[in-house]
Amino acid sequence: MGMTLAEKILARASGRDRVTPDEVVVARVDLAMSHENADLVRKSFLEIGLNQVWDPTRIAIIFDHRVPAESEKTATTHKAVREFVAAQGIPNFYDVGRGGICHQVLPENGHVRPGMLVVGTDSHTTTHGAFGAFSTGIGATEMAGVWTEGALWFKVPSTIRIEVKGSFHQWITAKDLILYIIGMLGAAGADYRAVEFDGPAIRAMSIASRMVLTNLAMEMGAKVAFTPVDEVLLDYLRPLTPQKIHRIAPDPDAHYERTIHIDVARDLPEPQIACPHSVDNVRPLSALGEVPIDQAVLGSCTNGRLEDLEVAARVVAGRVVCDRARLLVIPASQRVYLEALRLGYLETLVAAGAIINPPGCGPCVGLHQGILAARETCVSSTNRNFLGRMGSKDSRVYLASPAVVAASAIAGRLAHPASIVHEEEPCLTEG
Repeated sequence: MGMTLAEKILARASGRDRVTPDEVVVARVDLAMSHENADLVRKSFLEIGLNQVWDPTRIAIIFDHRVPAESEKTATTHKAVREFVAAQGIPNFYDVGRGGICHQVLPENGHVRPGMLVVGTDSHTTTHGAFGAFSTGIGATEMAGVWTEGALWFKVPSTIRIEVKGSFHQWITAKDLILYIIGMLGAAGADYRAVEFDGPAIRAMSIASRMVLTNLAMEMGAKVAFTPVDEVLLDYLRPLTPQKIHRIAPDPDAHYERTIHIDVARDLPEPQIACPHSVDNVRPLSALGEVPIDQAVLGSCTNGRLEDLEVAARVVAGRVVCDRARLLVIPASQRVYLEALRLGYLETLVAAGAIINPPGCGPCVGLHQGILAARETCVSSTNRNFLGRMGSKDSRVYLASPAVVAASAIAGRLAHPASIVHEEEPCLTEG
């Protein structure tokens, strides 16, 4: 019997000919990523008593959660990590103003390739499965062990395959698809499983859209998630790295725990919304009625890429953000920021009344740059809407696609983009 993508990568990394689900293997790590929580890893590593990390060229550290530093405590953390990076000779360090969100910066700079084993001290490290990597989040103590030995144990996950066909309706995107899937399977529907997304609809997607699927797969419990290693991906990667790019694919006779079939033309006729306070509390937009909003957030490791800024600019062009609402736009990286500037997307968004935050996580982690007050409601393109996620525990966050976020900012309520672009609704005013 053949192997799935997860099994193939773990077999290679553990020096085995083959592995099967539920086996425990010790695997060599190809890339270890941290953001500001590298300070926690640093402290654990120093307690081990070693002077040097196992391989500084295989470690990447990116400041993205609290940038620029919003407090003296954060500034002190940044300073300690900078000093550690210099002492260890870690070359892949992306300081404030030199990178962006970790899950955007790694692929932009050619750090992730098919077949790699990647670990990161961030739960959405699953994003890099869009590049054919077994990529998963781990804790700071586990990462200290990786910094020490370059290896970590894994239980081989079983795999769920999701095959998607059909053509997307206008304004329906990868974000709607993954929210639909999470709503169908539930928050624990893929617990410690690998997920393979494939099919004609997936292969027609951009890499940015594929990253949305693998990023949010962990919100249904996935250990790792993959999209195909095809010509679309190879064309994306070739200009970014001089290293050889290996094709990798599941074997035709690989065993799957289950296979799910989705037809986006049939199953996704309208935008999907994750309602408070759970990502799997998903309903179609038309079922929600009138939901006034105070804030709209466009950005994050899920939806802060160039195509997301483009669609938002297209929705708001020639219009103005509703008086009762505010629109925050956060490019995923410096590179995305510069390209969006060059193409005029940011100018269009600012002209409509948006404020542009520096590349980073911003309010997604509820720390700064747009957190919510009590009884405020936000629609966001981010990946989590847990109680208190974006500020007050008495606030509410709805998750939606960038197009819906932009349309809602104009309308002052949750709104379908078609209602703004074609049949412009009046802005919902106070009272």
